[in-house]
Amino acid sequence: MVAPVPIWRSRVTVDDWLTAAVAVREVGGRLLALWGGAPAEGASVCAAYVTLDGLLWLELPLHGGQTAYPDLVPVFPAAARMQRAAAELSGLHAEGAKDQRPWLNHGAWPVDYFPLRHDTDTAPAFADAPLQDYAFVHVEGDGVHEIAVGPVHAGVIEPGHFRFSVVGEKVLRLEQRLGYTHKGIEQRMTQLPPMQAYRLAGRVSGDSTVAYAWAYCMALESAATCELAPRAACLRALMLERERVANHLGDLGALGNDAAFAFGLAQFSRLREDWLRLSRDAFGHRLMMDCVVPGGVAGDIDPGQIDRLRRQCDDVAREVKTLHAVYDEHAGLQDRFMTTGRVSPALAAQLGLTGLAGRASGQAWDLRCDHPWPPYDLLQVKMATHRNGDVAARVAMRFEEVLESLRLIREILEKLPAGPVRQALGLPDHATRGAGWVEGWRGELFVALELDDAASQHRIRRCHCHDPSWQNWPVLEHAVIGNIVPDFPLINKSFNLSYSGQDL
Repeated sequence: MVAPVPIWRSRVTVDDWLTAAVAVREVGGRLLALWGGAPAEGASVCAAYVTLDGLLWLELPLHGGQTAYPDLVPVFPAAARMQRAAAELSGLHAEGAKDQRPWLNHGAWPVDYFPLRHDTDTAPAFADAPLQDYAFVHVEGDGVHEIAVGPVHAGVIEPGHFRFSVVGEKVLRLEQRLGYTHKGIEQRMTQLPPMQAYRLAGRVSGDSTVAYAWAYCMALESAATCELAPRAACLRALMLERERVANHLGDLGALGNDAAFAFGLAQFSRLREDWLRLSRDAFGHRLMMDCVVPGGVAGDIDPGQIDRLRRQCDDVAREVKTLHAVYDEHAGLQDRFMTTGRVSPALAAQLGLTGLAGRASGQAWDLRCDHPWPPYDLLQVKMATHRNGDVAARVAMRFEEVLESLRLIREILEKLPAGPVRQALGLPDHATRGAGWVEGWRGELFVALELDDAASQHRIRRCHCHDPSWQNWPVLEHAVIGNIVPDFPLINKSFNLSYSGQDL
């Protein structure tokens, strides 16, 4: 496929579906995403795999009214929830899958209705759809009891239900139920013009608005064979790294607070607030929402802001280094961080742990290093990794990635090329596809886009947006085992996964 990162696409047969998955696993690859294909061409199921050579998008057509396909969970456990979501949205079922409980549907539509298989312009409302009882797994034994937390939490955060099976304060098992923030994004995408849908992509998960918008625009530009202007690419990278820094600063403060170190929350909150305010001044929005647009960026940066951005990087780097020393030398913090919520490299590899949390458990994957696209091909990003896989390792990852992003921002500002920041984008007359693959602050984001031909006004047949939280939420269930209940908020924050990003 035409894209700034190496992506291949192919159709496969039922016999090849599992064979390909096993082949990817044997060469050290991993499953990135699984979703139901565009219904306009008949039922199909798609999977995206990551290997050392790049990304492989495979589509399995299902003929003759068939709705079943081979289960991928025995090869890639991360496929379980993706397959459950595909079953609810597209009516496609993994044959022989052990877990076929609903995932996204909390009674919003009947179990025999599949939203992505119907005309979205005339989709009915189901005010009286029956609420299905969710069959949680029960743990039995002497002294075992359950603690139910959520879905409404004591803070301004998204809803999610966590059910702990415990003995005393030790966690034996955690089971999550998400889907409470399901918004029908994949269906809504098919109702929007391709040139406007980037705005919805940027709202899949608000803390990753730049990354999602870039992934969608990369997919659209891939479909249109549009090459990005160098200055536009640099401005996108500048915003992406500022997004990374903003989230890491917020997490470092919250992690200190969860370990009763309010000083850390105060200092990092101050740094993050100043960071967001300068983003607003330079780009027009604190989170830089709607700043990445098809063909480039919404507007150029004012020359007077460049020196402010550069000086802020120097100031933040100095303070972050000081706070890093404070965190490392604080005995109370290290007692809470070290060995807590550990995910071994072997378990991380088996379950497909990705992004920042994966790198903290020895999974050396970073798209900016593995397959650097412009302008990262000129920046030589230094990947941070750790092997302990505990809260302390995930905290250390954030400190190191903040400093590296600050270096990248300074280098981008120093070498910012002249030229246009946006160019016209024309879609071909025939039906086409595109894909976007971007390393966000939480991990890699993927967007698969399928467009109709010009006669159908290039209508979006299917747009699947994938968040790394799909892979990482199940790993959190394992990370908590053997820890005490009061450590769960700390472990949870060290992953800081998106509810909205995988509820779609």
